[in-house]
Amino acid sequence: MCQVFSGQDPHLYASTTRRLRLNGQSTSIRLENYFWQVLDIISLNSDTTTPAFISKLHTEVLELRGEPENFTSLLRCACLKFMEIPPVQRSVGIAAE
Repeated sequence: MCQVFSGQDPHLYASTTRRLRLNGQSTSIRLENYFWQVLDIISLNSDTTTPAFISKLHTEVLELRGEPENFTSLLRCACLKFMEIPPVQRSVGIAAE
């Protein structure tokens, strides 16, 4: 069973830093490549760019709860939440929001 996890492509768990603007402020976010792939898919399904999606998510979190303690962890959890959505509902559910 562990080979399912241990045998994965090392590129997926290697980290990449991307520079972007969050609400007008320049910042960088470091995530594993697999999470970047999922964020790119979420953004594509939302008809926006990945930086624009991340900035919008950050704005919504600020409005709901204030500044998150760990925004990178929030992004990882957002990816996991997206993966919980059945594939046929992913683009419909996100675009409708």
